[in-house]
Amino acid sequence: MKKLLMMAAMAVSTLLAQVSADVVGYWTTIDDDTNEAKSVVQVYKHKGKVYGRVVKLLKNPGATAKIPGNPSTLGLDIIWDLEKDGDEYNGGKVLDPEKGSVYRCSMWREGDTLKMRGKLGIFFRTQTWKKNTTFKPTSTAAPTPKIPKVD
Repeated sequence: MKKLLMMAAMAVSTLLAQVSADVVGYWTTIDDDTNEAKSVVQVYKHKGKVYGRVVKLLKNPGATAKIPGNPSTLGLDIIWDLEKDGDEYNGGKVLDPEKGSVYRCSMWREGDTLKMRGKLGIFFRTQTWKKNTTFKPTSTAAPTPKIPKVD
């Protein structure tokens, strides 16, 4: 009986850990149209807020963002100012570099996936990003946010 209770407790704690797991890490974004891997985004924390930076482009390595100055998408922070709100992160912004548009956003973990939701008024779109375990960063230094100018 004790063994059965211990196994049940371990199963429940594993499930809870997956539901409330941290969003920090490397995530592969998926193209909405082709369903192919598009980029790798590093989600990181800085001073209690969550940010996301494109660290690898898989489809179009020379892509530039349609914002003032047309910076390279590689190295661009596309998520900023998210704050923890229960099991989610809310209150931040996400940049769609291909359109140059900024949206309100939220994100949350579901197992080995990250749900990223962009919102405009009452409308929203949710993407599912996959945990990336193969990306090897060139630096282990903690990133400092560089929020793009998106006038």
